[in-house]
Amino acid sequence: MNPANELKAWQQKAQAQTELLLERFLPSENQVPHTLHEAMRYVTLGGGKRLRPLLVLAASELGDADQNAVEQAMAAIEMVHVYSLVHDDMPAMDNDSLRRGKPTCHVKYDEATALLVGDALQTQAFDVLSRPTGLPAERQIAMLSTLAKASGSLGMAGGQAIDLANVGKAMNQAQLEQMHSLKTGALIRAAVVLGALACPDLDSDDVQTLDNYAAKLGLAFQVIDDVLDCEADTATLGKTAGKDSDNDKPTYVKLMGLQAARAYAETLTAAAAAALLEPFGAKALHLRLLAEFVTARKN
Repeated sequence: MNPANELKAWQQKAQAQTELLLERFLPSENQVPHTLHEAMRYVTLGGGKRLRPLLVLAASELGDADQNAVEQAMAAIEMVHVYSLVHDDMPAMDNDSLRRGKPTCHVKYDEATALLVGDALQTQAFDVLSRPTGLPAERQIAMLSTLAKASGSLGMAGGQAIDLANVGKAMNQAQLEQMHSLKTGALIRAAVVLGALACPDLDSDDVQTLDNYAAKLGLAFQVIDDVLDCEADTATLGKTAGKDSDNDKPTYVKLMGLQAARAYAETLTAAAAAALLEPFGAKALHLRLLAEFVTARKN
């Protein structure tokens, strides 16, 4: 099987696994409060690339993983990601009406429900990640800490704050990369580290190598996001195209130009994949292929 087909087959299987895990770990809409639980399931199930849970799973292939820990981390990180999308789409933030090809949460329901959906998904993530596993306690606590730090003011939320504070302002490359290392990169790095921490036989040097890979991957992901915002249409993206330009946000395309931005992303993903070859070899195949997928994706 060629690498492209290998990745596609593995992705489809892993995405289906993620969907089943989210179905299992989300509260039922038949449970009170019905509308809140229905809305949580509406925004979480049935869509998205599931890149972050796939990164958890791919990283866990490098060691002797505890399967409960892997599955809980896959569901938890996707819940945090989806909560961030729900809040990001609201009128006070990016004010978008389309996400994953369907109406955003505040459009489908209302703004108050969307706020509560984000709040509830975030706390549900930590409930899931804290459930019993076969890992030593300190390892599982490290997983909780990893996700918490990546989600908060020194991670994703902090990056979003910097983004909002710089609408209409010029940013140099170092400032842009700092912002996106928090806004987008922190959760991608957390996904890879969570997969590694689920393997008690991987040591701190292994985790550091994987974090270096993920830092480059997270930056490449954001660069390609900026490219796609200019190149792709709304139907392909599943969200409103051209929003960054319309909102006068700083982007890599604005800073570098379209072709240079795409070339920069390709350089980053190649460096990310190369960093895994010597320490992990063939075991890191899916991580390397996911890096290539990030650059080649169309949405």
